[in-house]
Amino acid sequence: MNEAKKLCDKLKIIPTKRKGQNFLVNGKILEDIINAAELKPDDIILEIGPGLGVLTEELAQKAKKVIAVELDKKLAAYLKEKFKNQPNVEIIQGDILKTDLRFKTKAQNKVLCSAEHKNICAPVKDLRYKLVANLPYNITGIVLRKFLSEAPKPNLMVLMVQKEVAERILAKNKKSAIISLMVAFYGQPETIKVVSKNHFWPRPKVDSALLKITLTNADRTQTNADINGHNFFKLVRQGFSHPRKQLIGNLAKIEEKSTLKTIFQKLELNPKTRAEDLSLEKWLRVYYYIYEGR
Repeated sequence: MNEAKKLCDKLKIIPTKRKGQNFLVNGKILEDIINAAELKPDDIILEIGPGLGVLTEELAQKAKKVIAVELDKKLAAYLKEKFKNQPNVEIIQGDILKTDLRFKTKAQNKVLCSAEHKNICAPVKDLRYKLVANLPYNITGIVLRKFLSEAPKPNLMVLMVQKEVAERILAKNKKSAIISLMVAFYGQPETIKVVSKNHFWPRPKVDSALLKITLTNADRTQTNADINGHNFFKLVRQGFSHPRKQLIGNLAKIEEKSTLKTIFQKLELNPKTRAEDLSLEKWLRVYYYIYEGR
């Protein structure tokens, strides 16, 4: 903790809640992240919010390439200097939600590169990479939606998130949410461990959780040709448009109420069911009846 504070003082950086700057200061947790990522010598890693570069350093020792996207200009400048002699580390200053990441091939090796190299970048849909991040709490949901819905998707995500968000993703309370359905649609989530707020500086108000998502279907729309991901999540979003209202009423903008009632009868669903009451499997069955007529 003292080292992180001293470095921030030296760089004249005051950690802000807006940027989600809560730096991990426990080496054992870093080890847990590395182990969860199952790093191999040919791995390409995308790191979001490298901060002081402690995790970046560990990743670079085990992976082929690490691309770290840092929002803070001072931290990005510090990281570029810190890793200037490590050719397998690329630091990008920018907002991950706005950064135009591209993919390219170089000497027959697939390499992740940034928008700085637009003239030599081309999409490579089958590129495999891993996403590792200590995510700012305020962008967790947006980041998950971005990397779960846009191609090419990572084949593994290891993320430090707010404990409550991890519980929501795993539907610990038996209630679904759009984000939990999206994660379950594309992969298999698991909580590696709960991480105390005392392991961060500045200390946040709540505990975190180390979440691992294995994307078993990184491009589910191809591996399951009868499932159109766009239509499926259009249906789900409409179902959650008014979470406290009955699902049939919400879905009436997509399908006739009378047809929906018939579908619910066939699926043995209570007509008063709300969107949060349906598991992924039940949502898929509703989808099949509405879009496939079966």
